[in-house]
Amino acid sequence: MSLDDLHLNLRNLVPEDYPQLKALMDSIYDDIGGAWSRSTIDKLIDEFPDGQIIIEDDEHIVGVALTARVDYDEFSNPHKYDDLIGHREVILNAADGDALYGLDVLIDPAYRGHRLGRRLYEARKDLCRSLNLRAILAGGRIPNYHLYAQEMSPSEYLDAVARKEIHDPILSFQLANDFLVKRLLRKYLPEDEKSQGYATLLEWNNILYEPAERVLETRKTQVRVGAVQWQMREFASVESVLQQVEYFVDAIADYQSDFAVFPELFNTPLMGLTDQSDQVAAIRFLAGFTERFKTEISRMAVSYNINIVAGSMMEVGDDGRLYNVSYLCQRDGTTERQCKLHITPQERRDWVVEGGDELQVFETDAGRVGILICYDVEFPELPRLLAEQDMDILFVPFWTDTKNSYLRVRHCAQARAIENECYVVLCGSVGNVPSIENLDIQYAQSSVFSPSDFAFPHDAVLSESTPNTEMVIFSDLDLNRLKVVRSEGSVTNLKDRRKDLFDLRLRDWSWKSGGRQEES
Repeated sequence: MSLDDLHLNLRNLVPEDYPQLKALMDSIYDDIGGAWSRSTIDKLIDEFPDGQIIIEDDEHIVGVALTARVDYDEFSNPHKYDDLIGHREVILNAADGDALYGLDVLIDPAYRGHRLGRRLYEARKDLCRSLNLRAILAGGRIPNYHLYAQEMSPSEYLDAVARKEIHDPILSFQLANDFLVKRLLRKYLPEDEKSQGYATLLEWNNILYEPAERVLETRKTQVRVGAVQWQMREFASVESVLQQVEYFVDAIADYQSDFAVFPELFNTPLMGLTDQSDQVAAIRFLAGFTERFKTEISRMAVSYNINIVAGSMMEVGDDGRLYNVSYLCQRDGTTERQCKLHITPQERRDWVVEGGDELQVFETDAGRVGILICYDVEFPELPRLLAEQDMDILFVPFWTDTKNSYLRVRHCAQARAIENECYVVLCGSVGNVPSIENLDIQYAQSSVFSPSDFAFPHDAVLSESTPNTEMVIFSDLDLNRLKVVRSEGSVTNLKDRRKDLFDLRLRDWSWKSGGRQEES
């Protein structure tokens, strides 16, 4: 069959197609009874027209996929083919079923080799997604098993096919189309002598499925982020800093953003309001404003209906020690905190800052998010622990002085997006303030990174600012793309980890995730 001669069309089966369908089924299923009756097919079309898909070549049917709707809990457990069939060969289609069941896929032998079966399987997957169904199930024959029945058990045969030591025309094809074998079915189709009555229960999961009862509670899948590349400048008062913060929050909210992000230690110029000869005293003076900033930014989050990652600020803890803390002020009025865990030599030497000891994933109305402050993103263990808790977006407020310092943070942040299959929002500050100790120079190019795969930009950079210029960058993040890349990407970093060789755990303290504590 020449490719030049093909004129393929994908459409739904209609009753008038039955004579062609019968001829095709009789020729392919001659060993197990041939075609379904006209009444069976007519009823299947009437009850579930979208599930009956054909490929035709110049009005000649060359491929068919027949499908029913079923209850997942019933048919994801051991069953027989007859459990699908009622009186007089009526296929038991469940109008309110939450899964598809693949009844048949047939390709005209003269058209094999053109991947028409894959085309039908993809159409069936699209149908499953569009109907928001849980999965596609199928009882798959293993027609080559009779050739090996004397030398291996059915389970051994399945393993050999999975390792590609044996080719099975049905199972090999299904495995290549992302179906997983859930279990072996015995006496599934007793008259199937080639399969010796055995079959596989196969499943393809719809990773975008949302249970109907949760539709109103479902979080957003399209998320907009606005990141402020903040210019450090001298401020005369706390009010002037808060006025600048509110200006940006207002502007970002006007663009219907879900998050506004600020850099690390964005209010540090307020150290200029005190004597800087003693840097430890000056930084603790700065920490005295943090409670007010937290209160005011939380108010802004509610007033402007936006979640705010409030960069980071210095905080004196209950133990009297100084911590570098980022606050997540959500638009429902709640406030969360994440301490910087790894302290740079400069912070430790000049300001005597301590590292925190809690790592959290925060549940928001626009995804599960994590926050790592600057230096923390250079330690790959932390984002991996967050990724294991289904983090969608990692926010990295940072503060760097030179370009090489910035590039350490940038390259590490982009690596974290790739290896953890998440979005990373990098937000820094710019400007030179020579009158304030440790603020004399800044370098930043705020950016938003994605995983590196076909669904994302070719360089895995969604957006980036002009270096060293005060501005806001916006990015739209599709959380469904993360689900797809984690399950069906060109590579699947999270799924392919060799947990039989290594693992990663937090030590000696409780993991906190979305307000729930679990001993690690």
